[in-house]
Amino acid sequence: MPVDDSEDPNEEIQYHIEVGPEDVASTVLLPGNPERVEKIAEFWSEWEQKGQHREYRTLTGEYETTPISVTSTGIGGPSAAIAVEELAHVGVETFIRVGSCGAIQEGMDVGDLVITTGAVRQEGTSDEYVREDYPASADYEVVCALVAAAERLGYEYHTGITMSADSFYAGQGRPGFEGFEAAGSTELVEELQEANVKNIEMEASAILTIANVYGLRAGAICSVYANRVTGEFRTEGERRAGETASLAVALLARMDEVKAEAGAERWHAGLSLE
Repeated sequence: MPVDDSEDPNEEIQYHIEVGPEDVASTVLLPGNPERVEKIAEFWSEWEQKGQHREYRTLTGEYETTPISVTSTGIGGPSAAIAVEELAHVGVETFIRVGSCGAIQEGMDVGDLVITTGAVRQEGTSDEYVREDYPASADYEVVCALVAAAERLGYEYHTGITMSADSFYAGQGRPGFEGFEAAGSTELVEELQEANVKNIEMEASAILTIANVYGLRAGAICSVYANRVTGEFRTEGERRAGETASLAVALLARMDEVKAEAGAERWHAGLSLE
């Protein structure tokens, strides 16, 4: 049943994702594809399914000794926003998108990882929350944890700006049915390349914007499935993205412990995880 507005939504099973406050950790990984949740959980020491409804599938367990959850969001900003909203209602404080993307710069190979530092908001969902010139920025603690995890695991990665679109075809400069091309689509990728945008996907900017509006932490890591410069395409690297994100959750937990011990409000270079 839908949440009754007269009651505290934090005490209720959420309508779309069908989980409550006891079902999820404070940090949740957000892949789009429901089939990807178990591939991510393969790196955990234990897990249990907590909810499955529509495109939303949630597992909760431990990575090493750190509590961790994963919830699939489906494709695009609208469904991702529902996941962020309802997970925030049940106490989630940190979100990490774990997805796939198309790279648009040279030197980015299929299977590499892209860690988002900020995103171009070419999706409409975040416009429903805040003015269009509000930045979709990743939380720098999440970025640091993802970079540290990729370094520890020895995976090739890139950092930079992501563009999030509302469509896979016209909105990403691809031809549609019978070769249809939307106005401006032929120049889109070139303009993004000139602006040093690294990759294109469909959810990051909505997740980052909504998290920032609510004062929550969020970031994104995607595996490169295609490079629009070379024309290469393979479904490769999703497990590397899942493993890196899982380790990043453990590193974030340790960062939070060190901050508390030092009486620091935010992680900074003067603090050590050792």
